Amino acid sequence: MNIYKISAISLVITGCFSFTAIAQEKWSLSRCIDYAIQNNIQVKQRQFEKESSEIRLHTARMSRLPDLSGSAGQDFYFGRSPSRTGVYEDQSQSSTTFHISSSVPVFTGFRIQSEIGAARFDLKAAIEELNKAKEDIALNVTSYYLQALFNKEILQISQKQLEISRQQLQRTEKMVEQGKSPESSLYESRALVAEDEMNVTQSENNLLLSLVDLSQLLNLESAKDFDIEEPDIESITLQQEATLVSPTDAFAFSVENRPSIKSALYALESSRYGLKQARSGYFPTLSFGASYGTSFYHAYKGGNENSWTFAEQMRNNGSEILGFTLSVPLFNRFATRNQVKLARIQIGMQELALDNARQQLYKEIEQAYYAAVAAHKKFISSQKSVDAARISFEYEQKKYDAGKSTIFEYNDAKNKYEKSLSEQVQARYDFLFRSKVLDFYHGKPLVF
Repeated sequence: MNIYKISAISLVITGCFSFTAIAQEKWSLSRCIDYAIQNNIQVKQRQFEKESSEIRLHTARMSRLPDLSGSAGQDFYFGRSPSRTGVYEDQSQSSTTFHISSSVPVFTGFRIQSEIGAARFDLKAAIEELNKAKEDIALNVTSYYLQALFNKEILQISQKQLEISRQQLQRTEKMVEQGKSPESSLYESRALVAEDEMNVTQSENNLLLSLVDLSQLLNLESAKDFDIEEPDIESITLQQEATLVSPTDAFAFSVENRPSIKSALYALESSRYGLKQARSGYFPTLSFGASYGTSFYHAYKGGNENSWTFAEQMRNNGSEILGFTLSVPLFNRFATRNQVKLARIQIGMQELALDNARQQLYKEIEQAYYAAVAAHKKFISSQKSVDAARISFEYEQKKYDAGKSTIFEYNDAKNKYEKSLSEQVQARYDFLFRSKVLDFYHGKPLVF
């Protein structure tokens, strides 16, 4: 074969293996969380809300600057029309006017300062809402990730039980051939193998569905070839047992650092600035303005305006205005008073929202702690149950192999052992998730 063809074939084979490796790359928990945060729709919505708050803050800050506007007009008069001097004459003419003006707020009753303060705290609250959305998606990803790991272990248990049943079927066949066991035992063993095969199929389906759920939470285009890493759960569980955080410590940290509390606190500060903004309606306002305007007149049937050129009229017809405007509120149908009342009500509502957020946080932490404690006790009990069921199964297996037990007694012991293994796995992952949630409230990252 030509050396170039060999090289080409080698390149294709290498590429295929590389593609397979990439396609079957397993995702870690931290990678899943990072990907979900970048692609989750709720997180993106919170990001847009934060950007909107930034724009509103910029708008409030820029309201201190003077404005500037210009205008131009073209008018045609027929019959009596105003001349350059303002006197109406019997003539048809046209006029072109140009005007530019600017105004700057001098005193607004502290309204602008209050708007800026409220907008600044609104932005901080929006940032914390974004962080809260990221935390929520991180907790959801962790829950789905652990569910997939749980289904992986259940599948492994089902496969091991199927292998035990197949080995037992082989021993039963030999025992039936040797006349040590009735033929009904052979049928029962075959039924047991079929039942375990069905359990394996069900476990495979559960694992596939859990991976699909996780991939959809990550907002992946397809769940094809998606899989996750399998950390050493037993060592992680032992670490979690030794570092279970008390609810008091977790709350002390969370009440100062959790985005939900910070968001409620910033919303309260914003409402206080809202009260100052409402009170500004009681104060007079002072503004400074300046303007410049000029015009050009053209009479169609003679007139002094036609004797001046456009440039001369634009120069000679100009006028400049400088002035201050003072506005004093006298009576606005109680609008300001009602706005102040509403602002005070808003402050009260935000104070209650902050208290409720703190109470809800403590309840969540306390529930997470006692749920973790209960899950740990269940996990310890499940270990004892597994040991007892394993010893019973091994004893029953020896009895059956010696012809001193029936296939029904053997099957019952095997089912109890399999059930205890499943309950142990469930208790382990339940405790792991509960303790991870508790650690999360204490500021620890959701990683293995």
